[in-house]
Amino acid sequence: MPVSEPSWWYGRRGAWQAVLLSPVAALFGVIASRRILNAKPYRSTLPVICVGNFTAGGSGKTPLALLLGKLVAEDGREPWFLSRGYGGKLEGPARVDLARHEASDVGDEPLLLARAFPTVIARDRRKGAEAIEAWAPKSAVIIMDDGLQNPALAKDLSIAVVDAMRGLGNGHVIPAGPLRAPIEVQMRLAQLIVITNRQQLRETLAAKTIRQLTDAPVVLASTRAMDGSRFRGKRVLAFAGIANPDRFFATLAEAGANILRCEAFADHHPFSEAEARELLERANRLGATLVTTEKDIARLSGRSGFCADLKKRSETLAIETIIEGDGLDALRSALRRVLSR
Repeated sequence: MPVSEPSWWYGRRGAWQAVLLSPVAALFGVIASRRILNAKPYRSTLPVICVGNFTAGGSGKTPLALLLGKLVAEDGREPWFLSRGYGGKLEGPARVDLARHEASDVGDEPLLLARAFPTVIARDRRKGAEAIEAWAPKSAVIIMDDGLQNPALAKDLSIAVVDAMRGLGNGHVIPAGPLRAPIEVQMRLAQLIVITNRQQLRETLAAKTIRQLTDAPVVLASTRAMDGSRFRGKRVLAFAGIANPDRFFATLAEAGANILRCEAFADHHPFSEAEARELLERANRLGATLVTTEKDIARLSGRSGFCADLKKRSETLAIETIIEGDGLDALRSALRRVLSR
């Protein structure tokens, strides 16, 4: 069940909660490290590109995966996304069918990916890769949305995404902090680092740590709203059930929306009828337009009652990742080395 990440994960390293949980985190770190370092992964016959992150929660992986799909397609290859399908009931391997599947089947992120390119969900990444090998043409390229720490499948290129403002959090491993494994171990996995929200980038502790721990190229990226101008001056009630809702709310404000209220829910939150009804009634009282993310709309698809009404009444603000100049050249160069396999 989706849960909200603790605010102190991104606070001081010495917060009492982190100190209290540090013994558990140390044990979790050892287990995660052994799982990563002792892996004997399956080597696919197709090139495999992984977009992951060092921390739990959102950092902009899915928009970057969509950008990679576009770049791969521009080079004459066919991108096939591979996702765990978090939040869905199907174990897979299964190819996402937009006419048949809902978020409760395959998760919200695969529905977004499948709008752009073929998408397969599989709890077992090896089985997912084998399914793509069987279903896709030989020109296909597998792009994993998440799975940096997953040892089941060998990657030809692993890209770690770091949010400029959230960074590496308090530096602790789960549950004392947001890191999925000790950062020294994780850094060995990534051949390229993409720091998102470059428009807010400062010389953060995360940037310094990255430079100290790896020689991998660092690419700066920005995020922007697609067609956000339509919200300029509009009275808005914004709601989002994603890992970092504050980033969504900030992007909407930057687009010029007059945000009257923000409602944040846990990542991958399955809206109840009562919650949908409350959002609708609150928007009516405020005389506001409901605005949410593409992922939230995906989770409302196929629902009935007030959830169906909420989807119908809500507008979406789509987000895209932008990489330009030397950063784009570095990214294209890394991709072409993989595609030359």
